[in-house]
Amino acid sequence: MNEADRLKNEKIKKMSKSFNILSNDSTDGHGGYGVGTINLNNVSPLFIDIEEEEAFVDMGALHARSVVEKGIKFLKTKEEVPNGKPYWLVWVTTDYINGKPAYAGVAACEMTVDRSIRRGYKSLPEHVNNMDKSMKHRIVVDQMDDKSKRILRDYLTGHNKELWDNAVDQLKQDLDLS
Repeated sequence: MNEADRLKNEKIKKMSKSFNILSNDSTDGHGGYGVGTINLNNVSPLFIDIEEEEAFVDMGALHARSVVEKGIKFLKTKEEVPNGKPYWLVWVTTDYINGKPAYAGVAACEMTVDRSIRRGYKSLPEHVNNMDKSMKHRIVVDQMDDKSKRILRDYLTGHNKELWDNAVDQLKQDLDLS
């Protein structure tokens, strides 16, 4: 990793403490091992518990080992989990926009979990694709209900006002419920 990238990552770490999950870029220019790997330096998984009206970061979601996912067998259709508790897993990417740290990409994925039968629903391809979209600075929240959007907006603004103020306009528009 060159010095400019290292300094950029350090600045982002300071701005968004709970939104950084990995450090050190394996693609530091040597052209050997690690080239072509995905850098998740600035991506964090944020869960929205709709019923409890709360949001929380759980790094375990990167490997499907979050508190929500542990001990659950995920099925392919939502109808197989009719009593599942609804969640959103939101991939949040922080980066610099116009030289300022910001929420750059945000993409939400639906999930339901029924702890009583240890079953849940999620679409793994959707989760992977939305993480990729977030990393590419896209905003994918239009499928969320208004209550969930409010919880997400409140969390992002409360976590770090500067990151929110510098966020892309589409995020602010898509989470504006007025």
